[in-house]
Amino acid sequence: MNKVFSRTLRLKRMDVRTIKEQVVKLLRDAILSGKISTGERLNESVLARDLGLSRIPVREALQKLQEQGLVVDAPRRGKFVVNLSEEEIQKINSLRLILEGEALRLCRARMSPEGLSDLAKIVDKMDHSRDVLEIEASALDIQFHRTLWQHSGNEYLAKMLESITIPLFAHRVLWRLNKEMLGWASNLPNPHRLLLEFVEGKINKPAEEVMLEHLSYRYEHPERFSSLALPEKDSRAADPR
Repeated sequence: MNKVFSRTLRLKRMDVRTIKEQVVKLLRDAILSGKISTGERLNESVLARDLGLSRIPVREALQKLQEQGLVVDAPRRGKFVVNLSEEEIQKINSLRLILEGEALRLCRARMSPEGLSDLAKIVDKMDHSRDVLEIEASALDIQFHRTLWQHSGNEYLAKMLESITIPLFAHRVLWRLNKEMLGWASNLPNPHRLLLEFVEGKINKPAEEVMLEHLSYRYEHPERFSSLALPEKDSRAADPR
């Protein structure tokens, strides 16, 4: 915890019932504003001391931030503000191609009219919220994907996607905020409409191909670490037996 930031930590007249929520907001705002840097270690004892609190609400707040993807837990090292390398980003996306492709297929087979309506409303809201800050765009982005995962009918798949994908969203928010970039420009198509149309049965392509097209709006070669990037074997090759 850097000394400059620790001196800025102040909470006034905290309601005991909302201590955790206030600590979550304080730390979240500090992370998103750059007062706490990406990759910085968050020491529970130091934070509790600087805030004049016991370690329990701080521990609970860090857990909440971990659930939101802003904080990651490194075994035997502690908790850190999320900071992904380019290779880690690509590896996460390679898993999303497979796992979220499965979620798309399940949603297409099982999605209720109410679920489709929920997804459509989020996409429409995205279309009417162009040129917003990345943090606002990302909130809608996460809401869309979470809705998709939840309607897959497989809670284990949803949990897996939550655990690997939310840090990716958080990292992107922090990186783009530092660059003062917008979420998505008004002159570009909304890549989430592609996923919605697949679930609606309007697109007849493999789910992984649809996911690849979706991810390609934001990332270069998201299939790099997946089997989709492997060269196809020549079927004319001699039988190895």
